[in-house]
Parts: sequence; C-alpha cells; structure tokens
Amino acid sequence: MTDPRKPVRPEDAMRTVAVPLTQGWLDDPTLTVARDGAEGEAPAPTYALVAYAGSALGRVYNLVPGRNLMGRSADAHVPLVDGEVSRLHAQVIVTPGGANELLVEDLGSTNGTRLNGVRLSGKRGCAPGDRIGLGGHVFKVVALDPLERAFHESLQDMSMRDPLTGLANRRNTLAVLEERFTLGREAGQILSVVALDVDHFKGVNDTYGHPAGDEVLRGIGRILAASVSGHEIAGRIGGEEFLLLLPGAGLQQAMARAEQVRAAAEATSHPVPGGGLVATCSLGVAVFEPEDETAGDLLGRADRALYQAKREGRNCVRVGTLEG
Repeated sequence: MTDPRKPVRPEDAMRTVAVPLTQGWLDDPTLTVARDGAEGEAPAPTYALVAYAGSALGRVYNLVPGRNLMGRSADAHVPLVDGEVSRLHAQVIVTPGGANELLVEDLGSTNGTRLNGVRLSGKRGCAPGDRIGLGGHVFKVVALDPLERAFHESLQDMSMRDPLTGLANRRNTLAVLEERFTLGREAGQILSVVALDVDHFKGVNDTYGHPAGDEVLRGIGRILAASVSGHEIAGRIGGEEFLLLLPGAGLQQAMARAEQVRAAAEATSHPVPGGGLVATCSLGVAVFEPEDETAGDLLGRADRALYQAKREGRNCVRVGTLEG
C-alpha cells in the first residue's frame, strides 16, 4: 500500500453523517405524530409499530396521521417482502384526537390480518399494547414516550448497526438487499449494488496495529455514510468489506457513485502512529437483471467485479456482467 503520510487537507475531510438503517422507513421525522395539548396537558403520544417477530424484527415504524399501509407494495409505510403477505395487506389509520384514534383494517389480504390473535373482519379499534399479525410478522402497537422511544432505539441500534462504523451491520444490510431485490422483481424497480474492499488491509493491521486498522475502517465508513441518502443503504458486511445498496440507480449512476467513493478514499488520510495513511479501495458494481433469480446472483456479480478490480491493480472500479 502506498504510504505518502501526508496530512489531511480540509477539502479532503469527509463529514460524518448519521445514516438510518433503512432510510425512508425508520426514524423519519415526518413520520412522527405530534399534537400540542392545551396548557397543562401532556402532548399526544407518538404511536409506532415495533416488530416483535418476522424479518423486520426490531424495527420501529412511526405512524403518521391518516393511512399507514402494510404489505409488499413498494409504497407501503411498513414494507414486508414475504410470500405470506399481500401487496396491500392491511392498514393502520391514525386520527389524532378522534374517538377512535387508532384503527386497524385488513385490505382483503389472502392470509388475513390478526389483532391480538383474532382474525379481523372490517375495521377494529386498537390501542397501545395490542398486537397486529400479518403472516409470520407480529407488530406491537406502542405509544412512545421519550423513555420508551430511547429504549427501542437503543435495542434497534444494537441489533442493526455495526458498532465500529455505525453503518448497517451484515444482517441488516443483507435483509434489506433481499427486500429490495424482491421489490425489483415484482415491481420492475431498478437496483444497483456496489461491493467495496479496502486494499492491503492486512498490511495496515500488521504494520500499524489493529487500532490503526479500526481508524481506517471508521474513516471508510464515514465516506460511505456521506455518499448515501434517501432509501440508499451503506453497510459493513464483514472485516474490511462494505456494501452500498442503491435503489433506483442505473449502471451509470452506480458507476459514478462508486468512483466518487474511490476518489474520496484515495484523498483521505487516516491517523496512524507516525503520521497519516491513505487506504485505497477496490469496488465492484452490479445492476439487477431479469435473469437474476436471487439476490445472491446480483451480489455475486458485484463480488466478481470487485475481485477483477483487485487483479487489475486495485484502487479502481469494475462492472459485473452476466457473462462474467
């Protein structure tokens, strides 16, 4: 690995961005129910659904005033990619201050919706503590006061974030990849993935020690966090391996994003004993194709492209093709 030991220039420094684990699905401030009470009254509770079972386990979905759709639709407020769940399966209706402030309704789903274990027929009122079941998914209705919100968010962070970089962890990243891949197949949505590996990372640990290696990983994590927005995901899937999930991005957009990340890594110096270290990255890009039968097919092409970049000198971006 090149080691110019140059100081970090201000224009090279990457800003740290807090990245929601499933951007657009969790902790969106627009999804918070807020209502000012009269003087001396407590503000209205913020309602949410907490996943207690199923692939969304641990996630917190804030409920907005009005209709909150649940199902396999890409537009669902609670998106559930599962063969037991209908496209528009159910909805939770929030009417702040109304006589029935919370209602749950099955939308003609194939497998039905359960409220506290009983199959729904029409609309039913619900309250904090009730449980809503859709296929193998179970959600608890909660009214999140600040203490309870902090508790659930802490659990969510521990189960879904990589503790070193703050990015989505392997389990969460791959779960979202599966969800987005299925939505792409069913709704014809574009999805690109970028696989990234830090070049000569073992040499960093061997030469400077594991604390220096951790600094490098945190720095790469900051670069990736700054590169995503909206529904995009940046995750660490193991060791010095990272993954970007870019829903809606075609090949040219994904290539441009990968090149921006590569250039930012090359321009960033990480603090190590005795000076600063530049850690370059190799990246592989793949775009969903109709021939892809599983998310593993898509990810496999990105991995093959990544190792092609390694073979061809590192610090570059390559594209995975169906022929490759």
